[in-house]
Amino acid sequence: MSADRIAVLHAIRDDRPGNAGAIQRERLLAALRALGSLTTFEASRYLDLYDPRARAMELRRAGHGILTVWERERTECGAVHRLGRYVLAKAAKP
Repeated sequence: MSADRIAVLHAIRDDRPGNAGAIQRERLLAALRALGSLTTFEASRYLDLYDPRARAMELRRAGHGILTVWERERTECGAVHRLGRYVLAKAAKP
């Protein structure tokens, strides 16, 4: 993962502080709009989302077209994990 990508995620996190579900949804949606996609690992680690799956589900219920694409990724310790990558297919109409 590039340092630029991490910087974007950290900026989104820092611009939207707090742990409320609504704030976490804002962070996830902002990241999807800025980057097009992100993994559950990125959302958890760099956006400070405790459960990215729940936030993605809530955004879907609000009308956002968020797809999940499954990937395998090696972590720092060398283990391979199956991760979901969220892709913003279409934003909800205001």
